[in-house]
Amino acid sequence: MAVHYRLYQNKNKKSAFFNKWYGRAVVLDTVTTDQLADTIEANCTVKRADILAVISELVVTMRKELQDSKRVKLDRFGSFKLGISTSPSETVRDFGVNQNLRDIHIIFQPEVKISKEGRRVKAFLEGCKVAELPKNTVMKETAGADVPVV
Repeated sequence: MAVHYRLYQNKNKKSAFFNKWYGRAVVLDTVTTDQLADTIEANCTVKRADILAVISELVVTMRKELQDSKRVKLDRFGSFKLGISTSPSETVRDFGVNQNLRDIHIIFQPEVKISKEGRRVKAFLEGCKVAELPKNTVMKETAGADVPVV
């Protein structure tokens, strides 16, 4: 199990790093809520229907709490909060949501643990390995994303 990457070359002629090579993470597949529920059911005593019900209600409850300007912390997972982007106004009096609000977005901060060496390790990255995508894997583009063809 590893996060795969593919090499790509910077072709932006205006970049100071033109023609340099980089690694870019490759997504091999998408795991759906149903697939997660099946795996969770196989790993514990909770039934698939109960798992799906909890996940469904978690989404509704998190939306409510986030939109009430609260941070939602899921232990051993991470924290979610809403952020906003605004355009500037000349004065405090000139600022208004209708004219200055550009974007509302969600910010996720994975939980962090301290390793034995004293380093901060994000929960989802603990033990993560990285490997180059095998050369014989052909990628096709679907809906704006590269997907491996088997």
